[in-house]
Amino acid sequence: MKNIISISAPSGSGKTTLCRALQKDNPDIQWSVSCTTRLPRSFETDGIDYHFITHQAFESKIEAGDFIEYEDVHGEYYGTLKKTIEEALQNKSSLLMELDVKGSMNLKTRFPDNVFLIFIVPPSIEALRDRLQKRGSDSEERIEKRLQRFEEELGYKDNFDYTLINENVLEATKELLEVVSELNKGMSFVDLP
Repeated sequence: MKNIISISAPSGSGKTTLCRALQKDNPDIQWSVSCTTRLPRSFETDGIDYHFITHQAFESKIEAGDFIEYEDVHGEYYGTLKKTIEEALQNKSSLLMELDVKGSMNLKTRFPDNVFLIFIVPPSIEALRDRLQKRGSDSEERIEKRLQRFEEELGYKDNFDYTLINENVLEATKELLEVVSELNKGMSFVDLP
């Protein structure tokens, strides 16, 4: 049973927007709240969007083996607590995760029968640059680092169960909702749109 949906995308590809639309349409899908050491953005709430913790607290959790996966992304940690996955598997509840590509690969390796991976990409690297600049939360140097990481992340695309191109957010949302609807019906991956 594929009850864990992991969505990965380069920063600025619209994954958070699409995840929120999916949650709104499927309130029974539980949101996996990851831990991070980065500062919250103005619209984010601790415990809802992320558990915002210090580097020291995060490293203590690493040492204690509390994470199922974690990654250092541009100097900030992101990670998923083991108990989140264990509870979803035990309760057979649906879980939505927003992970970087390496985190998704880790989940697929550890839980191949339970995880469905979706990779979201922008229509082009130029579109991604434009989105990151319009977001206004990163310096040009940080944007360049994110764009370099985009090339690396794109190399994982074929390891995902489904790839969605987010050129238009309304069309991408519709496509994502259709994919999850078909997945919930228990159809095989070859039958997905």
